[in-house]
Amino acid sequence: MPKLRGEAFWRETLRSAHYVVAPMVDQSELAWRLLSRRHGAQLCYTPMLHAQVFLRDANYRRENLYGEACPEDRPLIVQFCANDPEVFVQAALLAQDYCDAIDLNLGCPQMIAKRGHYGAFLQEEWDLLQRMILLANEKLSVPITCKIRVFPEIDKTVKYAQMLEKAGCQLLTVHGRTKEQKGPLAGVASWEHIQAVRKAVSIPVFANGNIQCLSDVEECIRKTGVHGVMSAEGNLHNPALFEGRNPLVWEMAEEYLEIVQKYPCPLSYVRAHLFKLWHHTPKERCKENGASETEKGVRGKRALEEEEDGNSELLSKNKQKKKLRNPNKSFDPSLKPKYAKCDQCGNPKGNKCVFNMCRGCCKKRAFKETADCPGHGLLFKTKYEKSLSWQSSQTVIQNPEISRRGDVDVGETAVLKEAGDSAV
Repeated sequence: MPKLRGEAFWRETLRSAHYVVAPMVDQSELAWRLLSRRHGAQLCYTPMLHAQVFLRDANYRRENLYGEACPEDRPLIVQFCANDPEVFVQAALLAQDYCDAIDLNLGCPQMIAKRGHYGAFLQEEWDLLQRMILLANEKLSVPITCKIRVFPEIDKTVKYAQMLEKAGCQLLTVHGRTKEQKGPLAGVASWEHIQAVRKAVSIPVFANGNIQCLSDVEECIRKTGVHGVMSAEGNLHNPALFEGRNPLVWEMAEEYLEIVQKYPCPLSYVRAHLFKLWHHTPKERCKENGASETEKGVRGKRALEEEEDGNSELLSKNKQKKKLRNPNKSFDPSLKPKYAKCDQCGNPKGNKCVFNMCRGCCKKRAFKETADCPGHGLLFKTKYEKSLSWQSSQTVIQNPEISRRGDVDVGETAVLKEAGDSAV
């Protein structure tokens, strides 16, 4: 069959989905997707998968996709992070028979994405992204989609979206925050950016950001004109969000656990879901999404305002608890103690290290030089000498003649290795 594209793909394959559950690492697993579908979700994404790992590791494929086949879990989009066209396409070829589309993650803003060079940290590399999408569009039997974050400038965001569309992207999800807007500094997502993208491209567009209840979904569609709305945090706090209900927490928890019994997942996933369900207090809807730039800059996702000496300070829930326990505690980075750095790697050194190094570097040097570092509790020299002494005593007992010749250096190399292994 010919591969459906654009509007036809959204209408026929995705069944005109308006309510979408976001790809969430360790959180949008099969059990949670099924729970969300029971309560109004029309389309789900898998958690972000690493293309390189998916390609080389059969266990990773089985645990994250192959072993989760379920007829009710469709339509489904598999999301990958990648920075190499060949690796991305080869991984997608292994996944395409288990889903309805392949999504390229261009929105992850976390430090791990920066270190791995993927997600939102590829948004300036347009040539690379064009090559990745062109190749995927050519080789795959299912459509290629993208999830992006915006640039501060609307014009650049629009050009970015048009470039992806031209390369072969068949559906675009736009998270209305920049890559710098994350954690306590997330602020309010810009629906203005999303609206501009929707008007500038001909492919379907999903909006992501500022979705806490069904009325937010309806308002977002009305203001931006998008085809559908994706929810992440809102869905985790209330999986019945798309039904317009806010059911009792224990009802959702019990239903989720029943699904987990049929479709098991790691306990860490379950614990995280229950924490989100039980520790969320519904709040008033956020202010109009047309908030001023000043408001967008200071409103944090988990920000709590405290008045101190006439100044407004934004604190996370964690820091607020610490402040309650110790009112004199300061979170000013400039007041943090300065640690001396390891001579070798730059990490904080041990205060009593004889080599002025961190424990890892000290361990390597002490072993290499058969030395002691009491500050780190590393006694290679001491243990080596004790081992030699013990070896000598054993040799004397077994062959008294050797002691008269003074030949007690038998097996020193093996002894040194034993001493090193015992210290490690």
